[in-house]
Amino acid sequence: MARWPAVRWLLWSGIAGAGLVAAAALSYPLWLQPLVERRASVMLARPVTIGHLHLLTSGRLAASAEDVIIGNPPGFPPNEEPFLRVPRLTVLLDVVKSIRQRKIVFTSVQLERPMVHATATADGQDNYHLHSVAGAGALINLVGIVDGRAFVSVPVQHTALEVTFAAEPVADKAVATRITAEARGTYADQPLTAQFEGGAPRDSVSPSPGWPITLSIQNGPTRASARGTLEEPLNLHSATASLLLAGPDMALLRSLTGVPFPATPPYELHGRLDYAAGIYRLTDASGRLGRSDVAGTMTVAARAEARPEITAELLSHNVALTDIEALLRGEPVVPGTPGETAQQHAQASRLEAESRASPRVFPTAPFHLEKLERTDLHLTYRAERIQGAAMPFDDLVLRMDVVDGAATLHPLSFGVGDGRIAGEVWLTPQKGALRARADIKLAQLDVSHLMRASGRFRGAGALNGTAHLEGVGRSIAEILGNADGALSLWMAGGDLSSLLVNLVGLRLGNALLSGLGRSPNTHVECFVGDLELRRGLLAIRRLLMKTEDAVTEGVGEIDLGREQVNVQLRTASRRFTVGVVPAPLLIDGTFKNLRAAPAVREGLVGNLAKIPTIQPGIGDGPRCDGSSAQSER
Repeated sequence: MARWPAVRWLLWSGIAGAGLVAAAALSYPLWLQPLVERRASVMLARPVTIGHLHLLTSGRLAASAEDVIIGNPPGFPPNEEPFLRVPRLTVLLDVVKSIRQRKIVFTSVQLERPMVHATATADGQDNYHLHSVAGAGALINLVGIVDGRAFVSVPVQHTALEVTFAAEPVADKAVATRITAEARGTYADQPLTAQFEGGAPRDSVSPSPGWPITLSIQNGPTRASARGTLEEPLNLHSATASLLLAGPDMALLRSLTGVPFPATPPYELHGRLDYAAGIYRLTDASGRLGRSDVAGTMTVAARAEARPEITAELLSHNVALTDIEALLRGEPVVPGTPGETAQQHAQASRLEAESRASPRVFPTAPFHLEKLERTDLHLTYRAERIQGAAMPFDDLVLRMDVVDGAATLHPLSFGVGDGRIAGEVWLTPQKGALRARADIKLAQLDVSHLMRASGRFRGAGALNGTAHLEGVGRSIAEILGNADGALSLWMAGGDLSSLLVNLVGLRLGNALLSGLGRSPNTHVECFVGDLELRRGLLAIRRLLMKTEDAVTEGVGEIDLGREQVNVQLRTASRRFTVGVVPAPLLIDGTFKNLRAAPAVREGLVGNLAKIPTIQPGIGDGPRCDGSSAQSER
């Protein structure tokens, strides 16, 4: 009999346990829904609510949720729309793989009519960066999205976009889901259209070759397209793609990439893009910049809380001189450049007209020092051929480093025939201005190239020299206007146009004979120039040119600040010469308006000095021995 109470207790306990199990099964939404909401809120670090939750078990665990809302992060303005609304969400959980992987593994996730509101406030807060806690990640094998829409609003970036997107299963061995998206609106105050097509790997748990993607963007006048693969697109770690970039100015890429590229002429570049750990690498790049071709590699390191760093090795086979001149002036577009916009053409035409009307030659536009501080740059550039008759340069070699706002060009080298102009330049910010220092060497410059650039006279020989300059200013004109330094030039041997030498010496009789073709060239025994630069004033300490029948010496100064010239050249014939004006040649005026005439006084004496006379000749005159060595020292 004593056993009956125990039996009754066990019986009633079993009935109660069964009742509790039955009650739990019948009331699972009451306890499971809050659990899921809390778990999702922890994973996403923001509130998650579910209107209704339905649970089905049939070997695999399936759940259907209605009116799912993912809210905004803590501290976000309360009146803003929530980040995501999903009228219906269906998930299928792979319990076995979840246990094995120690992560939640969803066999499939289906979203119907999801609505995304991605926005940012004026103080920099945004609701579209999803931060999950460590170890709370999930893996999804198959995603389905029906009629997805997103509204993106970032007032600080002048961005307002509407995006439609969808995802559907496909019958493919490698890809399980085909994802498409299309965006329209404005980005960085420019109209934007974009199309995206991608595919999720069939098994996102096992190692895969990545998500294949195709992307095309038109942001104002800038075009970009990419075709390749992404790794973990929701938390981008790496990417590989073929890339096309084209537009009127690379500075416009800052809004798309976050990298402050310098202003450039219109461009079009093709290449292979690789991304990993915040570093973009463009290889096998080729295309054009203005009228010049360009090829090479470029690496951009854009890490968080660090200044972007650009490393580039570029090569051009043919460079238009107009592109180099425009970049040096800080006006990267000249009228008529292929690919220019109407706005660029109007601006370039206006700047060109202002330059023609201005009495100045040196640029007076102030430096934008903040541009030097926006990014670090390491550039190696080589131009095999420079096209343009206005300058005698044949090729260019340049290495530029910009670090912490200070720029160094080492070397900056131009080819002139068999010789070179090579130097180093240092640019350092200093109290709102720029301190510039340059050391330049001229080695065996081909005089024939230099004279050919004049378009009128000919010559031959090898010119050598050195130059040093140091100054501070807020523009090129201001730096040169107060600079200190020195310039030395020398040449031994060679020849020059007889017409040029006779005109400089005011030897009118010989000039007439030279113009008729008699003795077109004259031998140069030596040329020496020694000039000193003090506070922008370039004074001639010694200027001597000795040819086979004349000696020319010069005195005077060149004011770089005021861009004025006042130089006298006096020529003495070494032999008996008829028809010589007995006065030095005065070269004066501004850099834009130089004049050359006999330096004579007014009145009777001046008029007599203009009458050609006879010079008996001075013989050998000054000696050239040691002149070159002295100038070099």
